Amino acid sequence: MPIFEYHCENCREDFEQIVFNSKAKIKCPKCQGGKVSKKVSAFSFKSGSKFVAASGSKGCSGCSSHHCGSCH
Repeated sequence: MPIFEYHCENCREDFEQIVFNSKAKIKCPKCQGGKVSKKVSAFSFKSGSKFVAASGSKGCSGCSSHHCGSCH
């Protein structure tokens, strides 16, 4: 089941929502507003003892390491 991150344009709340159908109407759980935008999130997975970004990005914003587990 995919979980997506959203941002409500009305009350500025960030929230996560399980989405079963791509045509589902998403509403903010705080204000019930329907004006929401899907956030772009970084997905990562644990490989051994280090976290690896699945997006293939080289390093994170805080350092030049290819494995953010080494600097956080």
